Amino acid sequence: MAQDDKLKKVIGHAKEYGFVFPSSEIYDGLSAAYDYGQLGVELKNNIKNYWWTAMVKMHENIVGLDASIFMHPTTWKASGHVDAFNDPLIDNKDSKKRYRADVLIEEHVGKIEAKIMKDVTKAKKRFGDAFDEKQFRETNPNVLRRQTQIDDINARFKTAMDNEDLAGVKQLIEDLEIADPETGSRNWTDVRQFNLMFKTELGAVSGDSGVIYLRPETAQGIFVNFLNVQKTGRMKIPFGIAQIGKAFRNEIIARQFIFRMREFEQMEMQFFIKPGTQGEWYDYWKNQRIKWHQKLGIGEDFYRFHDHIKLAHYADAACDIEFNFPMGFKELEGIHSRTDFDLKSHEEHSGKKLQYFDPEENKNYVPYVIETSIGLDRMFLAVLSSSFNEEKLEDGNERTVLNIPPALAPVKAAVLPLVKKDGLPEKAREILRDLQFDFNCQYDEKDAIGRRYRRQDAIGTPYCITVDHDTLEDNMVTIRERDGMTQDRVAIADVHKIIAERVSLRKLLGE
Repeated sequence: MAQDDKLKKVIGHAKEYGFVFPSSEIYDGLSAAYDYGQLGVELKNNIKNYWWTAMVKMHENIVGLDASIFMHPTTWKASGHVDAFNDPLIDNKDSKKRYRADVLIEEHVGKIEAKIMKDVTKAKKRFGDAFDEKQFRETNPNVLRRQTQIDDINARFKTAMDNEDLAGVKQLIEDLEIADPETGSRNWTDVRQFNLMFKTELGAVSGDSGVIYLRPETAQGIFVNFLNVQKTGRMKIPFGIAQIGKAFRNEIIARQFIFRMREFEQMEMQFFIKPGTQGEWYDYWKNQRIKWHQKLGIGEDFYRFHDHIKLAHYADAACDIEFNFPMGFKELEGIHSRTDFDLKSHEEHSGKKLQYFDPEENKNYVPYVIETSIGLDRMFLAVLSSSFNEEKLEDGNERTVLNIPPALAPVKAAVLPLVKKDGLPEKAREILRDLQFDFNCQYDEKDAIGRRYRRQDAIGTPYCITVDHDTLEDNMVTIRERDGMTQDRVAIADVHKIIAERVSLRKLLGE
């Protein structure tokens, strides 16, 4: 299936089955704003729970926080957002469309990388088990030539951005003959910087004194509460503070469904460490985060690391975990070594000390920070798009199925009486009541059992429990598994235990 086609099908499926709706749809919608429906909110909450359990509950030295969206405006001066939170934008004079210059260049590089992967894939098929990908990449002339192209482009872009040379960025776009993706026009304006923060007014009187910002990230709420948490929790370095919350960015180029929105949710953790140890902790959290993703069983080929070409003003090292979305590899999570920039800057602007007294060294210092930051909406899209499959069955029929990891599935089990009479609905509801204290379940008695199975497959329900006439005699039911469509006859007394074992986070995180 072509990538564009898959994204369109995922978007259509998400709306049809109650995962994601366009916001304000009865008023023709609002650009880049979406509402999570009855199944979407369940999947979203399950992803949050998976992250929170792994990040906070499973670590003795990481605690949670929920900071206010509104913060003192000096916060954003101290963080650098007022002066440096910009995107380089470029307009096409013919199409009147506006684009991020860095994204246009990244997508051009992505096309070259795709050609390299095509060569690698062909070679794998040709040489089979004897294929050495590393050696092939280091010796194949086509791959070497293309990699040199990529390295040259990245070097030119980094130099231009480091020097704030926007004319150089435009020249690079022109030299690469990058065209408007929609029209093919190469008639570009100059590149300009655009600040991404939303301004609003605090209080009843407008004016400069009342200007306040919607937070563009959740991290600063953690930094300004560093001492509050450290002292009240008696935390010893190294320790972390985690937070899940909304952030807002006035993205000019908000597109690709829920991948890039103006209102979105982040799951961030700031890990405070002794200065000089940032290298080892940066590597540690890179390793921990990729393991967290891979535990879902989506497939290792869906992930890759991408080191930042241009580092943010606060960082001495940074990389992204990229995911192979329907529109290609894109950023899913960032791991950043933020040095002591944030705490020092807030010290300077607030006049308050934000230091840690280290009893082992008998001295105060400003801690360094390693950040892990993942977009919840992007994680939602990663799970939804990778689990969406259209299958042709052995009997010639087709089904659309969401192979969502059971621990994240919005509905864990569906209870289905075979017919709507003979006492089967009553027995089915007894089983439902026993399960729904601990699991989100559905009850469905409409249509033939096969059609009901298909409905549950389409929303990702991992288990269907069928109550038939024999159930009334032997107190046993049939559990049907979504992915393999296998069916097992089990005692009603064992159903709760079986479902609990198969959908638990304990199983997922314990592996």
